[in-house]
Amino acid sequence: MDRRRYQTTGFPSTVHLGDLSSDITCEFVTLKAEDGGVSRGILYTKKGTKPKTVVTMMHPRTDHTLNYTAPMLAQAGFAAFGRSSRWVNNDVATIHETLLFDVAAGMKFLRDRGFEKVVFLGNSGGGSLFTFYQNQVVTPPPKRLADTPAGDPINLNGATLLPGDGVVFLAAHIGEGETMLHLIDPSVTDEGDPLSCDATLDMYNPANGFRTPPEQSRYSPEFLARYRAAQAARVARLDALARHYLTEQRYYQEVLQDSSFSRLLPERQAFVQRRAALGRYMVIYRTEADPAMCDLSIDPSDRDIGSLVSLRPDVDNYAEWGFGRYLTPRAWLSTWSANTSRAEVLHNIGKVTVPTLVVYYTGDNCIYPGETRRLFEASPATDKQLHAVEGDHFGLPLRNRPNHPGGREPALKIITDWLKERFPR
Repeated sequence: MDRRRYQTTGFPSTVHLGDLSSDITCEFVTLKAEDGGVSRGILYTKKGTKPKTVVTMMHPRTDHTLNYTAPMLAQAGFAAFGRSSRWVNNDVATIHETLLFDVAAGMKFLRDRGFEKVVFLGNSGGGSLFTFYQNQVVTPPPKRLADTPAGDPINLNGATLLPGDGVVFLAAHIGEGETMLHLIDPSVTDEGDPLSCDATLDMYNPANGFRTPPEQSRYSPEFLARYRAAQAARVARLDALARHYLTEQRYYQEVLQDSSFSRLLPERQAFVQRRAALGRYMVIYRTEADPAMCDLSIDPSDRDIGSLVSLRPDVDNYAEWGFGRYLTPRAWLSTWSANTSRAEVLHNIGKVTVPTLVVYYTGDNCIYPGETRRLFEASPATDKQLHAVEGDHFGLPLRNRPNHPGGREPALKIITDWLKERFPR
């Protein structure tokens, strides 16, 4: 059995430029942020139009320059600006606080181009990124963040952060940290051994209710309670490990700067210099382990059994790839830890009062209806809507429904109709 959910060499959310309609123009843009970081984007417009409103999409690490929504938005008479971050397709060193400079660079470009309105379209991880950004926009200096969760200084108080005028959440989760909290395997007993396992906490152990897909598993409330508590405990252990690595390095950096360094023996000086430069990496094994992947009675939806990328998560939980697999301690603390990441929608949305649209796919194998309802209910916007569309996470047809047409066109109709009612073209 092929374990892959998607039979493609590219990311399922991307479009191919060669397939675009001849009436869509693409302008390739290079952006330089105020801190010097470089990122890129593609501005889509329909020939013969001069849109007044642009919709921008971006993700912390996935390349959204080719996001499937862009050409559809352009066809509807809006401009669309698909973005990549400075860490495109690589989250090894992704610091969310730094990403806000990339978002800001795109906003400056769009405002300088004369667009009257800019609407954020947060697809998947883009929702938490844009919510984090807008939260910091409306926070007046000097109350903006001045450091990262790792304790590194960052000058958001001196940054030019231009606001968005609306936000669309499309198949958006509430943050990588919260996502990891539900995906991480708590049965790992040794972070250095990918096969280590506490059988009593293994969701893939038949004794705990697991059945091999396509048969459905059933987990008891008691097991799920222990499992979720153990997931939180593992995240906390990884937080401690990340901080330990940072403390080690900073100790030697301080020795290097101390006046006594020059009096050390040459071999000791060499050791301190090397140790101060050495940055540890964290390998986060087994992150395909949310019981809701196999037990569809947990937060019921139209999804089938399996994860976002695999039909056999019980096998691919041990594969070399996976969410947050290889990270710096700084990236873990800023992006993937539910305890320390600040890019969490529920932490930030309280200050996001612009018109808000939430659209989710009913067969999403990663983001379930309960999570989306929490996002919507937390929004303080007086103008907000919630819509459900049949489809998987990428708006593609549901596997478990023969001849299903997919949800991209219905979702984009909802989005474009919503935009037309509120923003000029």
